[in-house]
Amino acid sequence: MIYRTRFLLPIFLLLSTACKDTKTTADSGIERAPRLIDSAVVVRIDSTLGRFVDSGNVAGVSALIFEKDQEVYYNAFGFADREAQKPMARNTIVQIYSMTKPITGTALMTLFEEGAFELDDPVSKYAPEFADMKVYAGTDASGNMILEEPRRPMTIRDLTRHTAGFGGNAQVPGVGALIAKADAMNRENTLTQMAEKMGATPLYFHPGEQWEYGPSVDVQALLVERISGRPYRDYVRERVLDPLGMEETRYYVPERDRGRFSAMYVRKGEGKLDQLPDTLAKSNYTERWPLTRGGSGLTSTLDNYMRFARMLVHKGTFDGVSVLKPETVELMATNHLPDSIEKRSWLPSKGQVGFGIDFAVRIRPPVSAEENNGPVGEFFWDGAASTLFWVDPVNDLTAVLFVQLFPYDPIGLHKNFRDAVYGPYLESGE
Repeated sequence: MIYRTRFLLPIFLLLSTACKDTKTTADSGIERAPRLIDSAVVVRIDSTLGRFVDSGNVAGVSALIFEKDQEVYYNAFGFADREAQKPMARNTIVQIYSMTKPITGTALMTLFEEGAFELDDPVSKYAPEFADMKVYAGTDASGNMILEEPRRPMTIRDLTRHTAGFGGNAQVPGVGALIAKADAMNRENTLTQMAEKMGATPLYFHPGEQWEYGPSVDVQALLVERISGRPYRDYVRERVLDPLGMEETRYYVPERDRGRFSAMYVRKGEGKLDQLPDTLAKSNYTERWPLTRGGSGLTSTLDNYMRFARMLVHKGTFDGVSVLKPETVELMATNHLPDSIEKRSWLPSKGQVGFGIDFAVRIRPPVSAEENNGPVGEFFWDGAASTLFWVDPVNDLTAVLFVQLFPYDPIGLHKNFRDAVYGPYLESGE
């Protein structure tokens, strides 16, 4: 049996709301735009998400959407733990991986607002571990590594837009073996030990010259720690998570809540999923490790992460609490990648996007039906276990999609979910 649960507005309320929104207001004479999420869209989203579970390509999936401060969609399909027959639920805890990054960026920008740093400050001003880094430039005839001086210092802006020069992982050509040997991301390291090991490893490219996903946001967490004088895990808790009521967005999941912690699945082929053992999938979250990463490591629930997204669509203030100023959110949601940065790794696979401060930013509409759908001005990010969220200021809409699936979205879940929300792609003029 496939479990499907729902808590959303009854269809008649959705219909009446949609009709109400298209009426001309008596006092203004201005016709209000209809809501994007109407009863037909709800059915389309249900069909889309349910199909992925029915096909066996997803064990469980859930989604939550707010539009114009109203909850317009929630549903959950399948299982958080298929083997234990535990349904996916609204309060299921999932690993959000890189959806941690925008939270870290928010913590960093609270210090920016206080005048504690400028985006174009050298990183080494606050973290001298990065003062003497060299850049990999190939090998000589004898196979020895050639290292160059950086053409300019790495800046905090480079960290926030992934142009710092760091290689992403051990598979990066030339420096991958050194990245693996340094083992900077070992969870037994502190943030300072992480920085020492990263600072002793050559950069993959000169700062500011290409886009490459990597550990830049982990260095942002270090900077928060250095600039604030507070442990990063405490600072993000006190300045972002607790003020927003995100008590269940955590690095450590206590014993009492582990019954709600979703299992993790690996897709092995069409309709074939293997559950990862909890000892492997959850060990980062069931012990307290020294490394508090800024780039990943948080767990959350749908409603908790939605509070973060709604703060952003409200330009920094939510539920009476101001986390950021409107101009700061606008700065974060603005493309910071100049056209001169042509090498962008896999970023173009996200669609017509640039990159702001820890968000991808949609700068042009999709040019084909194969591209990810979304309006210009949207900003978003996702996680390694195929989770996704976005903020759509055009429609005053926020969406959070939770699933626990490796490898990253091998089934087109994100594209299909976006198409279900926004409708089919239409060429210009249609």
